[in-house]
Amino acid sequence: MEFPDVVLWAIPGFVACLVVEVVWGRRHAGVRYRAIDATASLSMGLGSVVINGASAGSIAALFYAVYALAPVHLGYAWWVFVLCFFLEDLAYYWFHRIAHESRWFWASHVVHHSSRSYNLATALRQTWTGKLTLGVLFWLPLVLLGFPPEMVFLFTGISLIYQFWIHTEAIDRLGPLERVLNTPSHHRVHHAVNPRYLDANYAGVLIVWDRLFGTFVAERADDRPVYGIVKNIETHNPLRIAFHEWAAIAATSRAPAPGARRPAISSARRGGARTARAAPRR
Repeated sequence: MEFPDVVLWAIPGFVACLVVEVVWGRRHAGVRYRAIDATASLSMGLGSVVINGASAGSIAALFYAVYALAPVHLGYAWWVFVLCFFLEDLAYYWFHRIAHESRWFWASHVVHHSSRSYNLATALRQTWTGKLTLGVLFWLPLVLLGFPPEMVFLFTGISLIYQFWIHTEAIDRLGPLERVLNTPSHHRVHHAVNPRYLDANYAGVLIVWDRLFGTFVAERADDRPVYGIVKNIETHNPLRIAFHEWAAIAATSRAPAPGARRPAISSARRGGARTARAAPRR
């Protein structure tokens, strides 16, 4: 069974929603757009689409090779779709969490957090080096369990599409849905550098994983999120946005002078990927 590339199909909707938010934001102080920042985000998004398209064949080949090793193939029954949705979302949670705790993965993911604005354009600020880090390995256990690769790809695409709309300050709280779903409020916390908000809310679609694993932090009216990375890079150059943390890793990997202490390449949550963030950030 083949499924459409839902992300490509969603691109016109992304653009339409972005235009609506820009127009709405001109009449409401809560939504801020800076042309140069939004242009940088769109440039990163376009580059990501091109790079992901170029690597799609090799990624698919890897997944089908692993699928061939699966002891069972689960097929396409309705319950398989439901189970795949939950397990894909769980895989995303752990990938996303480790992307904040490991400098190797953060070097790619920091791109998404490098904007000091929070709007739908920021959602499109995507990495160019995600495949380099081999983050796709987090999803390989699903195909080894017998889920068809195309089903896994379908739900990774749905997760990405879902996460687009939560990058906004135009939507406040959503009542009971906040208990189950990742919402704009929860994701604002995730993008914030306020001390109380660091390293929290890694959810894709379901916030239940953060609640279960102790990484949930609620947004507070008395502590408005401040966006960016702990040490902002102060550039809108797409090349620097894409590769600045890789350059920093290379610099800290050089042999130190005699008697000098080598900076840590990665570290644990609050003291690590985030606060090192230029050494990592978030």
